[in-house]
Amino acid sequence: MTDKQFVSVFRSSKKADTYLYVRRGQAWDDLPESLRGIFGAPVHAMDLVLTPDRKLARTSGKQVLDSIADKDFYLQMPEEKDGYVVDFRKKPEQRGS
Repeated sequence: MTDKQFVSVFRSSKKADTYLYVRRGQAWDDLPESLRGIFGAPVHAMDLVLTPDRKLARTSGKQVLDSIADKDFYLQMPEEKDGYVVDFRKKPEQRGS
């Protein structure tokens, strides 16, 4: 893994809060077909210089760079919401918590 890398971030046109980090200039057709299918058309969000110690909203620069080195991409999925969503229409004993 390099100390820093110029990466492009794309937003999914199919899935909310889903982002793909790739090396800047990465050919879309070189990514796995299954990934391209579920991701949809990429919408460019930003380019940035990423270092291992950079903190991102849901991960670290190191995790992104390691994934790009290994798989040529890093896929950021939305956070799991089921753990903290509570249905207040139900009585506490019906909520399961």
